[in-house]
Amino acid sequence: MNDRIIELKDIKKSYGQVYALGGVDLHVDKGEVVGLVGDNGAGKSTLIKILAGAVRPSSGDILVRGERMGSWNAAMSRAAGIETVFQDRALAVQQTITWNIFMGREITGPLGFLRVRKQQEEASRLMREIGFTSKVFGPNAIVGQLSGGERQGVAIARAIYNQSELIILDEPTTALSLTETAKVFHFVEQVRAAGRSILFIGHNIHHVYDISDRFVVLDRGRVATQIAKAELGSADALIKFMEELAHPKESGQKIERKGTAA
Repeated sequence: MNDRIIELKDIKKSYGQVYALGGVDLHVDKGEVVGLVGDNGAGKSTLIKILAGAVRPSSGDILVRGERMGSWNAAMSRAAGIETVFQDRALAVQQTITWNIFMGREITGPLGFLRVRKQQEEASRLMREIGFTSKVFGPNAIVGQLSGGERQGVAIARAIYNQSELIILDEPTTALSLTETAKVFHFVEQVRAAGRSILFIGHNIHHVYDISDRFVVLDRGRVATQIAKAELGSADALIKFMEELAHPKESGQKIERKGTAA
């Protein structure tokens, strides 16, 4: 079985004469957390939308578990086991945890009746699977009562229920306290331990560094480097590299653009 969940080869996306992506190579393997970083305008949002099937690339190849996809759209992305949790999480805060997990994919019986108890039991199981240990909030708790980190947990649990093998987290720690960020990290670690993969997008380089196994740095629509945490050494080294990309003349160093890591 191919452990490479998804692979992008020479992905380009242009809007008229403007290139959002100028030939991106990227892959995510089973059970790894990949940190995707880059300044504003680097192409992260376009790349996420392509992975989610919301935007079609102008050219390039998308491979799922080694099989080249002839076309690509949102339905194919979901069928491939890819789920995107956007920054706003798309949660209905006035509804329960259970309702948010199962909305649109309700569990019903042979006659079409909603299996309420089964959904509550499954919601509890999913929340336990990602390490949601709060005894205060059960499956019928209102999402609006949860903290920011716990709401991320609900969104991640929903992605797991949707049979996702690759969960894309778009800025999951934005505006969260250190305690809430730690909760999100715990959820991510539980997902990785279960053999699923995470593409973690963030502006806070220290957050991305702490949770990721490997890093992909985008710069003006291209991959500037792909590097494993063990090779990098520290978050400061990643920050310095990104600063040199933004101000190459000031650093006096030539930035080497590296291809896709094996």
